[in-house]
Amino acid sequence: MNERIRISVYGAVQGVGFRPFICRLARELSLSGHVSNNASGAVVEVEGPAASLDEFTARMDRERPRPCLILARETTRLEPAGYTSFEIVASQTAESKTAVVLPDLATCPECLAEIQDPAARRFGYPFTNCTNCGPRYTIIRAIPYDRPNTTMALFKMCPECRAEYETVTDRRFHAQPIACPRCGPKLNAKVHQIAAWLNDGEIVALKGIGGFQFLCDARNSDAVRRLRTRKHREEKPFAVMFPGLDAAQMECAVKPAEAALLESSAAPIVLLRARRDKSQLAPEVSMSSPYVGAMLPYSPLHFLLLTRCRFPVVATSGNLSDEPIAIDNDEAHSRLGQIADRFVMHDRPIVRPCDDSVARVQNGREIIMRRARGYAPLPVMVRKPLRKVLAFGAHLKNTVAIAAGRQVFLSQHIGDLETLAAFRAFLRAIEDLSALYEFTPELVACDLHPDYASSKHAETLNLPIVRVQHHMAHVAACAAENDIDGPYLGVAWDGTGYGTDGVIWGSEFFAVDGPEFRRVAHLRPFQLPGGESAIRDCRKTALSLLHHAGLGLAMSEVKPHDAQVLIKMLERGINSPWTTSMGRLLDAAASLSGISTRNAFEGQAPMRFEAAISNSGAEAYPAVLRREELDWRPAIEGLVADVHRNLTPGDIARRFHNTLVDWILAVAKEIGLERVVLSGGCFQNAYLAEKTVERLTAAGHRPYTHQRVPPNDGGIALGQAVIAGA
Repeated sequence: MNERIRISVYGAVQGVGFRPFICRLARELSLSGHVSNNASGAVVEVEGPAASLDEFTARMDRERPRPCLILARETTRLEPAGYTSFEIVASQTAESKTAVVLPDLATCPECLAEIQDPAARRFGYPFTNCTNCGPRYTIIRAIPYDRPNTTMALFKMCPECRAEYETVTDRRFHAQPIACPRCGPKLNAKVHQIAAWLNDGEIVALKGIGGFQFLCDARNSDAVRRLRTRKHREEKPFAVMFPGLDAAQMECAVKPAEAALLESSAAPIVLLRARRDKSQLAPEVSMSSPYVGAMLPYSPLHFLLLTRCRFPVVATSGNLSDEPIAIDNDEAHSRLGQIADRFVMHDRPIVRPCDDSVARVQNGREIIMRRARGYAPLPVMVRKPLRKVLAFGAHLKNTVAIAAGRQVFLSQHIGDLETLAAFRAFLRAIEDLSALYEFTPELVACDLHPDYASSKHAETLNLPIVRVQHHMAHVAACAAENDIDGPYLGVAWDGTGYGTDGVIWGSEFFAVDGPEFRRVAHLRPFQLPGGESAIRDCRKTALSLLHHAGLGLAMSEVKPHDAQVLIKMLERGINSPWTTSMGRLLDAAASLSGISTRNAFEGQAPMRFEAAISNSGAEAYPAVLRREELDWRPAIEGLVADVHRNLTPGDIARRFHNTLVDWILAVAKEIGLERVVLSGGCFQNAYLAEKTVERLTAAGHRPYTHQRVPPNDGGIALGQAVIAGA
């Protein structure tokens, strides 16, 4: 006797070939019914003998397409309906939209082979894709994910593409972005022309998957210097696209986990340790950074171009510094015309900008540092249903989020909200995410800082506002990602966050149980002479620490006259705000050790301080915990003493980092909670994160770190949504 089951699937099942897979599987098992997309994911109704239905559900779990992500499912048994065949039916649209839109996926091996085959119809075609790869998030206008709801609706399928699209056994069966040279998007230049321009030292603005990129020959110092000058990017490293993994391994030390990340369907920029011997990269690419931001070609156009060039190219965001990337052809000409020598464009519109993601490997697994192409807008499934919250995120590394039930959808990386153009991009991202999911918020969550543009915008929406303290949002985001509620010890270490007492926080420990956050420890406060200028000039913070520790100014690199002016500012409290920032403490330690005295971009000095760590060993400076304060004075005294006795900067860096780990262990022991959640930009530091996890585990604690959501301010929106929504 036949039975019928309905399986409601919630997750990333649209645009990955899930419906064609279900159709083929059901027909193979002689089952009848149908499958369709809906606003929440997909619905499968299948009818047949009970044993066949059991086999169907088991194989659905085991054999589903690799990019498919099922977050939840519900199975209901129903009376047989008498279906006679199995079909893909029209999508359902009459309910609230919480379906997961899949990120843009790197080109699959089958499509790469096809564009290299002279006998193939898509030989050399730069917009080749199938159900397993290609653009998704950047071309979809509305849910459900069907061709009429994408920018590919502008391109009518030719008979050959239509046949592939309608053939169940074809890998392009119901591939919504399907295209070929006859009917698909067109490029305004030939690949060999682009390669020649790059080889001649020209700067090319190329329209990619999620926006424009600037490309130039990464071996050519003159080209890279011109790009830096025109883009107003002084020292921040450029990302490099290598022709293949072998080429990346020639320039970088690549561990197996890093190689897997480079070649994954997300294909992010991966931070790799540079090989300085025999490098062909121009020194201006990475400047003083010990790392190379490496990536592999992730679109057919990139692959064809790098195959032709056969040399690494700088591939950086198509924007001026502090502005959003350009996505429209006319916009690119007007905004980027003073930077690019050549423009390479196509006629497929981009719905929303989506920059390249950035990741690194810590503790043997990936950690996302900038969440965009390949990851956004996949949601985080939280433990308890949340109210409908619109979360505005942080002022720097901004992302926004919407909470719907147990899912929190995070936008792609937007950037720092320092300019009017960036703020407009922030507003567009809110409007876009809300429209895509037909989302109407009940309340809005924003940062506690009253002067942020996002906080002020929250006041204009005529909605209840929940102001969430920055560091509480950090630890809540990490806890949510790891599906824990409480009790736990939350550790949030970063550069800047507005505290509940008006002080600039940045090294916070919280005992957390459900909605309750109790601040239990922090760094001993110190002053920043010159305010924000001390963030760029690490010598000023170093001088402040020497002064407050009573160590004199012999170690200060600040000129004597300037030093006396700064001391008076400290003593009189003139433009010298107090802070508990771990980021600024690392700045000062990097300066005093002689490793780095300035931050030309955020986190530069601490990054160089970490990279300088040499040898191994557990030596550390005194990690003194006085009641609720981490007293940094004995550690700075020890560092200064080591400098006087000419200990190497690498050994000093190792000892100071070990001191930070000892502080976390001391607080964890004092508070006595088993679970410890680590968040904040400082935990992008691989040595700090890995040593902390290792030591906490050895001491009987259970440490939790970020994975898919950045530990930096890019994860703040998730924490805001969780705290406000609960």
